[in-house]
Amino acid sequence: MRHCVTLRIEDYALIGDLQTAALVGTDGSIDWLCLPRFDSAACFAAILGDEENGHWRIAPKGAGPCARRGYAGDSLVLESVWETRAGTVKVVDFMPQRDEAPSVVRIVEGVSGSVEMESVLRLRFDYGSVVPWMRRADGRRVAVAGPDSVWLRSEPPVKTWGQQFSTVSSFAVGEGEKVAFVLTWHPSHLERPGELDPFEALECGLRDWGEWANRCRTEGRYRDAVVRSLITLKALTYGPTGGIVAAPTTSLPEEIGGVRNWDYRFCWLRDSTLTLDALLDAGYQDEAAAWRDWLLRAVAGDPADLQIMYGLGGERRLPETELPWLTGYAGSAPVRTGNAAVKQLQLDVYGEVMDSLFLAGEAGLPTQRHAWYLQLSLLGFLESKWREPDEGLWEIRGPRRHFVHSKVMAWVAADRAVRTLEADSSLRGNADRWRAMRDEVHREVCEKGYDPRRNTFTQSYGSAELDAATLLIPRVGFLPPEDPRVSGTVDAVRAELGTGGGLVRRYSAEGASVDGLPGGEGAFLACSFWLADALRMTGRAAEGRELFEHLLTLRNDVGLLAEEYDPASGRQLGNFPQAFSHIALVTTALALDREEAAG
Repeated sequence: MRHCVTLRIEDYALIGDLQTAALVGTDGSIDWLCLPRFDSAACFAAILGDEENGHWRIAPKGAGPCARRGYAGDSLVLESVWETRAGTVKVVDFMPQRDEAPSVVRIVEGVSGSVEMESVLRLRFDYGSVVPWMRRADGRRVAVAGPDSVWLRSEPPVKTWGQQFSTVSSFAVGEGEKVAFVLTWHPSHLERPGELDPFEALECGLRDWGEWANRCRTEGRYRDAVVRSLITLKALTYGPTGGIVAAPTTSLPEEIGGVRNWDYRFCWLRDSTLTLDALLDAGYQDEAAAWRDWLLRAVAGDPADLQIMYGLGGERRLPETELPWLTGYAGSAPVRTGNAAVKQLQLDVYGEVMDSLFLAGEAGLPTQRHAWYLQLSLLGFLESKWREPDEGLWEIRGPRRHFVHSKVMAWVAADRAVRTLEADSSLRGNADRWRAMRDEVHREVCEKGYDPRRNTFTQSYGSAELDAATLLIPRVGFLPPEDPRVSGTVDAVRAELGTGGGLVRRYSAEGASVDGLPGGEGAFLACSFWLADALRMTGRAAEGRELFEHLLTLRNDVGLLAEEYDPASGRQLGNFPQAFSHIALVTTALALDREEAAG
């Protein structure tokens, strides 16, 4: 009988090696893992179907969820503890930062008594559609199918069950005993990978993560939440290039049973500004520089060809396809890979690129002269295009509109060019030209994107709908926080897009929705953090802090956030964990801490 996965999205924890990542459930099962990269096909895809689509569970025989779990200190080493009648056992899960081949290490530690354990491994390549051939080789098991091979090193003996196409091991672990498993991916045409010492790898992992976390320079009241979010962002970084994926998953739904299921295993330009800001603010200049350099490589070329997102290495082709053999998380179909939004026109990304590079310069990152010429090229293209409608930052799949946020970010692009030229007279550029563009954009947005009757900026020109992205107007400097139009917008967004508990939706998804898709979605967590920050900026710091601290309670037991939250069911929704949510958490936390320190 096929067993459908029923864990909530927040019941998962993240482990990774800075090139890919896995989700480990409270039941001890790894239900999602793509090898060898974030965007590779999954070999464990049970989260999007059932156990026959691939998983690896290690837990006490017949046990349910673990009693408690957490990360070991400031690391990405997960510890899950089960308490049984026979004793207590801990499973330690992590992925060593690789030299060559990616590995998952699982160490079972006896805490007390003697506990009967079971390991059940079902490898399914190509998103759960291909059952590999399993054989013995040099004291290990190797599963092979096409270009993929996965090697299993198991200290307890294992048996392969042909009928169930699974590899099973039953063993007992007593107090003080440790039993290790190592699963390693390798190209099938190459010689077997070298052996990894799991206990030495654990020591190195704990040390390296601890040293990295200690570089965080914030010491405010929210330090623990900030560090956990920064570790999560680091885990979503593709080490070889510096690109940061929006999430390590695809098709986790924005509505249970709905169709709003997208692939987020790519790098969005719009994340760049907030990511750079958060990393630099927390003291991580090396990571910020790597992200800046990835950005410059990705956007190089004709500015007319600028995309809103790229692959991990800057790849441009991300074709969207559906995987019909997967039923989707909790029946939420279709399951998609790739993302058709890559071809959309989203004018805000030009402003976000300009702002990212401006922030990098302000923070003292080494100047790259060619980057300025690239910026001039992008700005010249935007100058001729900013008056056109686009799909906006929420990647609508309905008709193009004149989105207010897109126009505001066009203003940001011109503003950052002016400020760059004013700060460095050695750079070539026509500051008067960009001032004129900046003034024209500002005038048009205030005339066409503002509703004086309701005292709020709207989602698009002539629309009555609102958009939580307008909460960013004071943050980017388009208007000062004390402007009554800013506080009016904050109040209107809170009133009309609020979902309870202070959370807000990004826009209205009911009725004739702007995005052209059926169904609804939850409150958008990044937007809810934006609201907390906007309240702080408009003189309502106590309200902003109260909302922020409520948002912290929505994190799961190991401090992770998905893209959205459903207040009605009390569940996280969307791809998980979501970089955008954690970026917004860090930015808002650091701003609140600075304000408190300033008195």
